Amino acid sequence: MSAVRGFPDLGRCRVMGILNVTPDSFSDGGIYLDPDAAVAHGLELAAAGADLVDVGGESTRPGAQRVAADEELARIRPVVRALVGSGVVVSVDTQHASVAAAALADGAAMVNDVSGGRADRAMLPLLAGSGAACVLMHSRGESADMRVTARYDDVVAEVREELAARLDAALAAGVDPEAVVLDPGIGFHKIGAQNWQVLGHLPELASLGRPLLVGTSRKTFLGALLGTGDGPRPTAAREAASLASATLAAQAGAWCVRVHDVRPAADAVRVVAAWGSA
Repeated sequence: MSAVRGFPDLGRCRVMGILNVTPDSFSDGGIYLDPDAAVAHGLELAAAGADLVDVGGESTRPGAQRVAADEELARIRPVVRALVGSGVVVSVDTQHASVAAAALADGAAMVNDVSGGRADRAMLPLLAGSGAACVLMHSRGESADMRVTARYDDVVAEVREELAARLDAALAAGVDPEAVVLDPGIGFHKIGAQNWQVLGHLPELASLGRPLLVGTSRKTFLGALLGTGDGPRPTAAREAASLASATLAAQAGAWCVRVHDVRPAADAVRVVAAWGSA
């Protein structure tokens, strides 16, 4: 597995805990909008075994509308500062370069951009100048258009090609290749079986030469798999499936899995590592 600058080799897949400081995220919107509640939950995630806590102030659920950068920053800044001050390794989940810059100045270790640097033309130059580690995700535009753009002739080949283009754009902007992690964007501009096809071919995406972050936690495609005649499995009842998919991603060589429920995932990635080294 390729190294990521600033992150020592742990000999296993990392676990990124999700902290949504938003009123409208699909799974836990509003629960951690209060800064004190958000900080407390971030500390809980770290104590449960999160190697990074990913703090986001803008929902990217299907259909979500963009949030102004100043509002997003007002939501996350006190949380990032408090967590960094407590020794937590923080990633900031943002598409705004100004928000990323402020979070990095406050001590965040990584920028997680679901647009892959497309949403804000200042993002890639910022990442190049800061030297910060970054996650560039596969997407095809705004969250509001996710279903419209989920059209592929060969989803694996096209996701690989489009991720390669984002990587090339980052390198052309001066981003250090060893700072880049790629994310196939499960559930983003992909529906139904398209997600399973991408997950089943992670090694083909890893052949781009950069580590992968995989986020499947509580997502719609899991609810659809587990659903009955009454409809998809409710979000809160998808944890076992989320854990299974995170475990399989770790087994397939993912550098990091992004999860809501940290402790089971932290246990699972250690089991995967021990199993693989036996």
